[in-house]
Amino acid sequence: MDYRFWFANAQGISDREKRRLLQVFGREKEIFSLTEAQTEKLKLLSPRAREALLAARRDTGWQKKSGLLREQGISLVCWQDKEYPERLKNLYDPPYCLYVRGRLPPQEQKTVALVGARSCSEYGRAAAETIAGELALHGVGVISGMAYGIDAAAHVGALKARQSALKTVSSACDVPASTYAVLGCGVDVCYPAAHRRLYEQMVRTGGVISEVPLGCPPLRHFFPRRNRIISGLADAVVVVEAREKSGSLITADCALEQGKLVYAVPGRISDDLSCGANWLLSQGASVLYSIREFLRDLKVEKQEPEKLIENSLEKNERLVYSVLDFIPKHLETLLADTGLALEELLKVLYRLSELGCAKEIHQNYYIKSKVDS
Repeated sequence: MDYRFWFANAQGISDREKRRLLQVFGREKEIFSLTEAQTEKLKLLSPRAREALLAARRDTGWQKKSGLLREQGISLVCWQDKEYPERLKNLYDPPYCLYVRGRLPPQEQKTVALVGARSCSEYGRAAAETIAGELALHGVGVISGMAYGIDAAAHVGALKARQSALKTVSSACDVPASTYAVLGCGVDVCYPAAHRRLYEQMVRTGGVISEVPLGCPPLRHFFPRRNRIISGLADAVVVVEAREKSGSLITADCALEQGKLVYAVPGRISDDLSCGANWLLSQGASVLYSIREFLRDLKVEKQEPEKLIENSLEKNERLVYSVLDFIPKHLETLLADTGLALEELLKVLYRLSELGCAKEIHQNYYIKSKVDS
């Protein structure tokens, strides 16, 4: 049984308590195997959490849900895993686990969160798209929450930059950085439903992330906690448009608590949509008046396509991509050149093919993909 999935889905036990349990018992299977008497004696848990742990052991519904991980290509990344984002480990209350469709932002990549009003103006929408597109073209990952308005415009801007770049570079790989959505619902739930196409595009080229168990609908209390992950994954947070009482200001507050850079795009003082961003500026947030200066603050320089390709790939993907050529190579040659196991190599080749980095031109013969200018 998938005890990691069981423990991650155990409700009524805080993330902090889960980390304590794992530190004491070492493995989730050992926690699952605790008798009722042993559980009742656990002093490191509150009475409520002990009851929740017993209830989780009796519940068998999680076993069916665990099958969705494989069926839908969802990864479960827990805080003790090497893939767990280093940026999140420094949070006051880091999520115990993350559900991921697609991938997480590469650890070494610069990332920026763009957030703002759902009912944004055309100016705000255009600003978010432009900023996100320029960031992506400079190898900076774009993070947001996939909501209507500014969030969606940020994702769209990064995706448009990718599509545009593929028309002018020799490799069809994901040359600009990708865009990532952090949801306030299960990662298998597309919310808002109208953003299905956007959701699927990010699954293919970037990632969709959530700490909320699979199948959970978008409930109000999930979103403030979601915002700490958006800011936690980013090196800087940019508020494009926000009303006086906006969820975007919660994200900015989270960023400040985490010691992150906070920027705001200034707006007209007569516009309600500008109140939140202008208030942040009055409180000491940096003004984003020039994308070039913003990139300089982030210490980002324009990178060559090959370097951007490498930075957008994970370790084994970089290895396989480096040995591919525009001259076809047989699977056996790739096995010898990479030293990877067959199952892992096929998994990586499939992922590179999805990204447009590789192509199987004949059975078991692969090349780097190429796009005509």
